Amino acid sequence: MSEKNSGFSKIIFLVFTSFLLGIIFSQYIEKNPRSNLWTTWVKHDKSLEETSRNDLDFSNFWKTYDILKQEYFLAENVSKSDIETGIIQGLVESLWDPHSDFLDPETNKKFQEVLSGDFEWIGAVVEKVPLWVQVERLIKWSPAKQAGIISGDIIIAVNGEDIDKLDLYDAVEKIKGDAGTQALLKIFRAGESDFLEIPVIRDKIQIPSVEWEVLDGDIWYIAINLYGETTTEEFKKTLQEIQDQDIQGLILDVRDNGGGYLQSAVEILSGFIEDGQVLVETRYRDSFFDRKFYSSNSEVFDKKIVVLINRNSASASEITAWALREYDKAILVGEKSYGKWSVQQPFDIDGGSLLKLTIAHWFTPKGKSIEEEGINPDIEVVFQDEDFENDYDRQLEEAKKILESFKKVGSIQLAIDRYNSLQEQEVQE
Repeated sequence: MSEKNSGFSKIIFLVFTSFLLGIIFSQYIEKNPRSNLWTTWVKHDKSLEETSRNDLDFSNFWKTYDILKQEYFLAENVSKSDIETGIIQGLVESLWDPHSDFLDPETNKKFQEVLSGDFEWIGAVVEKVPLWVQVERLIKWSPAKQAGIISGDIIIAVNGEDIDKLDLYDAVEKIKGDAGTQALLKIFRAGESDFLEIPVIRDKIQIPSVEWEVLDGDIWYIAINLYGETTTEEFKKTLQEIQDQDIQGLILDVRDNGGGYLQSAVEILSGFIEDGQVLVETRYRDSFFDRKFYSSNSEVFDKKIVVLINRNSASASEITAWALREYDKAILVGEKSYGKWSVQQPFDIDGGSLLKLTIAHWFTPKGKSIEEEGINPDIEVVFQDEDFENDYDRQLEEAKKILESFKKVGSIQLAIDRYNSLQEQEVQE
């Protein structure tokens, strides 16, 4: 049995680059989203390739290239592979899609190390800002929260070394290190009059995809940390154990879960939604490949459910939360979700590089898109400053109250209205 501690309990604090974590958690990748026939067509339709190339005018490119080659002072320091990689990266960046990316061989190697799940860092999702790197979001139960790091913090220096001139990957290299060693982070935080120095101890990263515990007798709590290859199996075992006991309610926590595999979300939802119902729809540039995913099950969990979401709940997490809500299976509690509506697929490129490309758009069972909007919770619960100081998971504690009310009144809307009414009374008092 894997026990889950409170929302602020200690676990490993990771540092990922934003798009590396994006591929693993912040988006879902549909395995083999199209047929092998389609893949073959993309690779071998020479007429399409020739037409596409003939549509582009490279005269200014070659003119610029010749000038750089002849006049650039440090031209001898630039390799052919550097130029080729830069061209491809520029091509992908021209898409203006934050979820499509080109990974050169070195970066792809680091990415594969992350995928292996065997690495040692200090951990938070970070992104590059003009001078340094900024903490975009924190991993659930991360020591970062206990160390005092929050989303929005800008990392200025690591162990006394300024990182302003480093790119994202080099900055991450400075932050990560052997387990047990310390990374002393110099932090700029909005609203603070001076820099902060926060020590974080690096550790070996191992994130269970599913954790659970029994709360207050007949309520179960399940946290899905990511939608990986083993998540479905782990979740089904946990859900079966719930079914075998007299459990009257479930709190499903997908906070700080940026997603993973689409199929995992579909298989998990099948445990809650009646057989044959649409769970999610993916739409492609060519509608021929559009697909609806249906629930497939022999037994459905029919108890009351509260789903916890926050601004770091993305993609597969949003698919799960929104499907449960549209089928009136759950009350959503917490904060507005991320709003990750696109599907990415990885393509191996010769020489060890990797192209991660947006290939589709997903829609809810009722055809709704959450494009860049996210999902608004039925009941918003926001952490207070004192919650972090007191190690208090306000969202979880309120979810318990809401679930108890849901169990008593039996109606989602009545439970929401009842909770809001009690909150208004408390404010007036």
